[in-house]
Amino acid sequence: MKTQVLLVDDHEIVRLGLMTLINDQPDMEVVGEAGNAADALRVSERLQPDVVLMDIRMPGEGGIEATRQITLHCPGTKVVMLTSFVDDELIVRAISAGAVGYVLKQVGNDELLRAINAAARGEALLDSATTARLISRMRETERRTESDAFRDLSGREMDVLAEVARGKSNADIGQTLNLSEKTVRNYISNIMEKLHLANRVELAVYAVEHHLFEKQGRK
Repeated sequence: MKTQVLLVDDHEIVRLGLMTLINDQPDMEVVGEAGNAADALRVSERLQPDVVLMDIRMPGEGGIEATRQITLHCPGTKVVMLTSFVDDELIVRAISAGAVGYVLKQVGNDELLRAINAAARGEALLDSATTARLISRMRETERRTESDAFRDLSGREMDVLAEVARGKSNADIGQTLNLSEKTVRNYISNIMEKLHLANRVELAVYAVEHHLFEKQGRK
C-alpha cells in the first residue's frame, strides 16, 4: 500500500514540484493539498493521510499551529515540517507541536523522500546541522537531574537509546545489537514511556543532553 501524503504550502508552484516528485515514486502518492492552516486541518481530518508535508510559515495560524491541531485530531498522521531556513526557535516549537521531522526545502530529493518514509514508519529524521541546533536549544529546557536521567532504563534499553541518538534506523539498530526490528520498536516504545518523551528526536536530544555516551564509554 502506498504512503499517502498531504501537501501543505501557500505557494502552488511548490506544491506542484513536490507532487511531481512524490507521485513519481512507486510507494507514495499525494492524496491532497492545502494552502493554509485551516484547510490543512480540514483536509487532514477528511483524508487521514500517513504523512503531511507542512510549510512552517504560512498566512493565518501558520504551520506550527496547524501541526499541533493535526497531531491532536489525527493521531495516526505524522507531520514533517518544510522550511527555507533553519531557525532555532521554530525548530523547538515545531517539535513541541508534534512534528517528527524538520527538512529544509533546499535538500536533495533523496533526503526528502527518506524523511517521508521515516515519518510513515513512525521514525524521525533531522539533518545533522538541524539536530545540533535543536540540541543546543533543548538544553535550555528543564530536564531531570543528571543523577537519575537514565535510572529507569535497563542496560539493553541504554544500548538501544545510544543507537537512536546516533541517528540509526530500527533496521540498523537491529543489526548492530542483534535484535529483530519488532524488538527494537518495543524497546523504543518502552524507553519513550519511561522517559516521558514523544518521539525519536526527543530521545536523541535527551541522550546527548544527559551525556549518555560518556556514561556508557564511547563505542
